[in-house]
Amino acid sequence: MQLRGFFQPLPRGNATALRLLLITIALVAVGTFMVASASEGQAALNGSAFSIMKNDVLWLVLGFFAMFAMMHIRLQNLLRMAFFLLLVSLASLVLVALAGTSVSGGKRWLSFGSLNIQPSEFFKMVALIYVAAVVSRYYRRLGSGQHLILWMSPIAIGVGFILLEHDLGTASIVGAIAFVMLFQAGMSWFQVAITTGTAITGGLLYSVSSTYAWARVAAVLHQGSDLSTSGYQLLQSKIGLGAGGIAGLGYGHSREKWGLLPNPHTDFIFSIIGEELGYIGTVAVIALFVWFMFTGIKIARNCTNDVYRLLAVGITAWITIEAAINIASVVGLWAVTGVPLPFVSYGGSALMTELAAVGLLYNIAHDTSRSPRIELRTDEPPLIAVGGRRPAPVRHHSPAVHHRVPQRRP
Repeated sequence: MQLRGFFQPLPRGNATALRLLLITIALVAVGTFMVASASEGQAALNGSAFSIMKNDVLWLVLGFFAMFAMMHIRLQNLLRMAFFLLLVSLASLVLVALAGTSVSGGKRWLSFGSLNIQPSEFFKMVALIYVAAVVSRYYRRLGSGQHLILWMSPIAIGVGFILLEHDLGTASIVGAIAFVMLFQAGMSWFQVAITTGTAITGGLLYSVSSTYAWARVAAVLHQGSDLSTSGYQLLQSKIGLGAGGIAGLGYGHSREKWGLLPNPHTDFIFSIIGEELGYIGTVAVIALFVWFMFTGIKIARNCTNDVYRLLAVGITAWITIEAAINIASVVGLWAVTGVPLPFVSYGGSALMTELAAVGLLYNIAHDTSRSPRIELRTDEPPLIAVGGRRPAPVRHHSPAVHHRVPQRRP
């Protein structure tokens, strides 16, 4: 396929899409300045106070390239690539399991010299595209539990490999993206109950069986104990947030970043925002994410193509849920699972993927194509007969074939 046919001119003229870009730029700007400050203590150990910020800016440039590429891509071409992208993404997760790099108890990265890539972050975007592609092609079958399990099994396999990386946070985000999209597509309440029950049971079993995960859960359940070990990070996070008061200590004046709070520029950057910019700064950041959520919802509601609406819903849920989990974990309302604060936390793969998702959402906001009503149904018989003979399949005429009905002349 020629590149000219694969991409399109940059769409323009949608006020909601422009607002989306402005919100994203504001969040990225906050993130860049706060990473520069929050990473100062750790970067100083490497000889340069801005070494981590330089890497963040490099990933930011790559992220903007990815965003512009998603703005230009033709959406139908992206969906056609879904199965190929899924295979590549699953292969990268397998490679992490075999030859990945471990950091802080989690084996999540592929190292290429000084470049570290986290394939599980890219799997979020791939899962999003794959679910939309499957629903668009097989929505007449997915109302059946057997068909739903069959077509969603690659997502479950990917989630399994991510759990092997000791990354419950990313695994839960992937599962949430798929669940929200399928719910939007008309998943039955029985399927919702089964899926929710399975996810909760699986999460509890994983947390109990994994020493690494259970230590994170125990730190939230028993916040007053083990303050020198598992509860130390959360304690320092709360100290930083409390020290900021209303207006904060001032930009660059954090005390926690100088070796007191681990990972101040990644998972706990919200604590540094609270310490340096105070209550005003934290509320402003939360307000930006709420604004992002409502803007994404508006784009989804205005979308005239049901498949692309699913993509918009998935992206909005992804960024919103991720932000909520990160902020909740920083204040002690959720277990620390390594989920970054979107656009703000330092993290190359995450930042690049999030900006690509914004580009895709911007593209969807300008789309004016129409699709037939897409809703999960059970027109197709089950894969395995239960309690008797399997019924004959229901034959569907291709939507491209039109049958003429004789009309009586007046």
